[in-house]
Amino acid sequence: MNSMGHLMFDDTGAPFLVIQEQQNQNRCTGVEALKNHILAARAVANVMKTSLGPRGLDKMLVNADGEITITNDGATIMKSMDVDHRIAKLMVELSTAQDDEVGDGTTGVIVLAGALLEQAEQLLNKGIHPTKIADGYEIACKKSLETLNNISEKFPIDRRDELIKSAVTSLGSKIVNKDLQHLAEIAVDSVLSVADNDLHDVNFDLVKIIGKTGGRLEETKLIKGVVIDKTMSHPQMPREIKDAKIAILTCPFEPPKPKNTVRLDIGSEQDYENLRKYERETFEAMIKQVKDSGATLAICQWGFDDEANHLLYQHKLPAVRWVGGPEIELIAIATNGRIVPRFAELNAEKLGHAGVVRELTFGTGRDQYLCIENCPNNRAVTIFIRGSTQTVIDETKRALHDAMCVIRNLVRDDKIVYGGGSAETACSIAVAKEADKIAGLEQYAYRAFADALDAIPMALAQNSGYSPIDTVTQLKAAQIETNNSALGVDGMNLGTNDMREQGVIETLNAKRQQFSLATQVVRMILKIDDVRLPNDEEQNYVGM
Repeated sequence: MNSMGHLMFDDTGAPFLVIQEQQNQNRCTGVEALKNHILAARAVANVMKTSLGPRGLDKMLVNADGEITITNDGATIMKSMDVDHRIAKLMVELSTAQDDEVGDGTTGVIVLAGALLEQAEQLLNKGIHPTKIADGYEIACKKSLETLNNISEKFPIDRRDELIKSAVTSLGSKIVNKDLQHLAEIAVDSVLSVADNDLHDVNFDLVKIIGKTGGRLEETKLIKGVVIDKTMSHPQMPREIKDAKIAILTCPFEPPKPKNTVRLDIGSEQDYENLRKYERETFEAMIKQVKDSGATLAICQWGFDDEANHLLYQHKLPAVRWVGGPEIELIAIATNGRIVPRFAELNAEKLGHAGVVRELTFGTGRDQYLCIENCPNNRAVTIFIRGSTQTVIDETKRALHDAMCVIRNLVRDDKIVYGGGSAETACSIAVAKEADKIAGLEQYAYRAFADALDAIPMALAQNSGYSPIDTVTQLKAAQIETNNSALGVDGMNLGTNDMREQGVIETLNAKRQQFSLATQVVRMILKIDDVRLPNDEEQNYVGM
């Protein structure tokens, strides 16, 4: 055998190879390991950099099945990236954390983390210890959060037009920006419909988003009620029911089945006739129970066969079958009805109420949806998206989710900072100004943090077609001169750098989270100085 290993035999006589001294093969330690990590993280950040801002470019992602996703949403890009490097996986977790916590700013957090690591690499080359860099970043992050608090402003949460402006900022960088105003209004109205003003929170489970290809993006609408992808079970049942009393059932319209295995022998025509008669009587008894409760529409989680369907039609009881669990819950919330698991428990108090239940028909394919509107509880709403292709609909869903998250953040905490890189520039100026007061080697990292913050306005400027260094230098000079922290990069080329005038707003909560998460992950990466890959065990047994 070669020097790498030797052949051995197991109990059954099958040969296997024992490989030794593998542990020295893929081992990376000290500064070399750190630089390897920084390289991987920067590679991820550089991919995201071009997607930042209103003029940012989109990414086309192709999965293993060949399905295409075209998106500008940082979290979606990161989740879809097939990354093997362990540090790149940390970056994916970083954007996911930002998305789960805040829902917005997922691209910015990756770009900031990449910039911090880029600066750290230069400091490592100067011989500064990684712990000192991490500590310096920690102090600088605290200073940045203080600065954000100082420059933040209270937001008039009760003014719908102002809320729409903040939704427009979020949607501006997405594919859907040709229909900005309309979609921003839908995002704001949907969140305000379901917001709990006492708890200062928003339950997104009450907002259902469905999409149907065909039609124009402008035809997207907000329906104050529930829309389900179902129709009446019988084609001759009425297409519209006014003042509907709805029985919401989770029990099937069928005779009870014996639980254990039972043999049923039918030896004569009479036996068969008796069975049919029993089934029919059972169905009629069930329909009578529903009608006696006063219901004018039955919505059933399970199906029912053609005989039951025909009997429902004969007894003039419109019904909908195979309605999924989440939809059943939404219908119950919207109509103030109770979900009934047994026919015997059904009574008038448990019925849901709706002003109108109607079928929506559209498209040349005569696609149909059932729409339950004018419900007593307006806290369940549906956003119905139309778009030319599934790709457009999917991206619109992601864009609306981000915009809704921005509004939710404002409901939770009504403080804002201005966008366009203005908040980062203000923090960069404040941190740089404070650097001389820091004793010890941490001051190098402190200054590096200020330089890293410039990466956001630089990326925005680059994506908008400006010279990055010139733009950021002028921006800093203007902020210091006028003491106006709302000056940012004029990404939309509107002729003014004042983000107040442009109405480019970001929530303080999202920005704070962005800074904190990026610093935490960078600190974690800087603390890892020894990596052994999973295949580095003392001995590897390779079956032959």
